[in-house]
Amino acid sequence: MSDKDVRMVLLSTDNLDESIAFYTEALGFSLKFRDGAHYAALDGGSVTLALATSIDHPLPGKVVVGVKTDDVDGAARAIEEGGGAVVKAPYDDAHERRAVVYDNQGNGLVFYKPLPR
Repeated sequence: MSDKDVRMVLLSTDNLDESIAFYTEALGFSLKFRDGAHYAALDGGSVTLALATSIDHPLPGKVVVGVKTDDVDGAARAIEEGGGAVVKAPYDDAHERRAVVYDNQGNGLVFYKPLPR
């Protein structure tokens, strides 16, 4: 069994308010939370549907899959060894350790592990 769990799909938006309205009103998604003017998370069942402007999006303009893992550093190494590319090497932010990568076909992924509180 893999320690990797797809938990999020991150979409780009130029207007967070309009995107939230579209996904909640037109499609019926529930807003889980909003983080300022640049990021929001919607309840997509087992997967979070996230919306982000270029300020908070790791790869603006791309659809990015968020993969929770116990070993962010190992996942980034595996990407490079498998023919992908590391865009942003593993680092810690306020909430999690993460790495931003492209797979071998140029698809965006973010590997992350929540930091202990």
